[in-house]
Amino acid sequence: MSKKGRIRVLLAKPGLDGHDRGVKVVALALRNAGMEVIYLGRHKSPKEIVEAAIQEDVDFIGLSNLSGSYKELFPRVVRLLKKNNLEHIKVIGGGIIVDGDIPGLERMHIKVFPVGSRTEDIVQFIHSNV
Repeated sequence: MSKKGRIRVLLAKPGLDGHDRGVKVVALALRNAGMEVIYLGRHKSPKEIVEAAIQEDVDFIGLSNLSGSYKELFPRVVRLLKKNNLEHIKVIGGGIIVDGDIPGLERMHIKVFPVGSRTEDIVQFIHSNV
């Protein structure tokens, strides 16, 4: 947990995916659960996401992708975190994720919440993994 006592979560839409309704619903649920949420918005690069995570001193990064580019973009975020010795920042990913890709993402320490996941489950996972 951050020095401020509240769980801090950075949410972002990497790549060119412009659909952000789902990530905004998740942001509201996290805020309602007492977390501090920083939403970077759409069209962010993995580098921009990690730089913001450093600047904002977050506990979690939440990535949302509906365009299929998650297979390249989500792991890039994890690699940049490792490169910067920031493995303590946990990564969750959501959106349209092919079932067969979930085990590989989770082996990279990306907890996956596909479209249709309950916001309560996301909140519970974050609370359980701070």
